Order: sequence, then C-alpha cells, then structure tokens
Amino acid sequence: MLIARRADTRARADFATWKMMAKLNGSSALPPEAQDFLVSYKNLLAQTNEGDASEATIGAIYKAYYAEMGGAGTPPDVRPRATESAADNVTAFRRPEPKPKKASFFGAGTSGGAQKRPLPVALIFACLVVVYVGIRLYWR
Repeated sequence: MLIARRADTRARADFATWKMMAKLNGSSALPPEAQDFLVSYKNLLAQTNEGDASEATIGAIYKAYYAEMGGAGTPPDVRPRATESAADNVTAFRRPEPKPKKASFFGAGTSGGAQKRPLPVALIFACLVVVYVGIRLYWR
C-alpha cells in the first residue's frame, strides 16, 4: 500500500506539472513518456470532460509508476473516484491573524491599554550631555 500511495502522489504531481508545461508551450522539453501521456490525455479530452480525462490519465500514469516502483499485480485503488473538477481542489488564501503586540519599552504599554509614549528627544540629549560633561570632568 505504501508503494501505491507513493505512485499515486507522484502520478498526480507529475501530471499537474506536465499539464502546466503544456499550457506554457514547454511540452517539447518533457521526456517522451510524458509526451505520450499528454497525447493520450488530449485524445481523452476530445471524448469526455476534463475531470474524467484527467482521472483516466492519472490512473494510467499511476499504473506505470506502480509497476516501476516494484508493485506486484494490479495496483490497488488509493483514492475514491472524484466527481468534482480539479479546480475545486483549491484552498482560498486567508491572511493570518495579527500577532498580539509585545510589551512596550519600560512597561508603558501594560497599564490599561494606554498608548506607548516615546522617550522625548530632549531627555535623551540631556542625558548624553550629562554623561559627556561627567567624563570630561573625570579626566581633568
């Protein structure tokens, strides 16, 4: 069953990649077996809808990968047959929730939701002047 799951996952991923490359006109760079699967997909697409053609092609790729990975006999069914189209398998993007604000400097933001007050520039400048004068007096 492990081989079957790996083969199915690889088949679905490879088919999606090959299909995208074909849409971007890059199918000539694909290996010959991939091009053969895409040709069979296009033939099936002419006969059935996109979902059924995709599932049938993925099934054929899955069988080939199952045999290639050392699976014996007929490959087991890994997934139930999907009746929805491939586009329904898309998850909408949601923004992550905002992170809670960290505690502010000197604990000013912790008191009842008060807004953080910045340290005045004049106070910083005054402290620097005091430190400078103290150092100059100490060296004399």
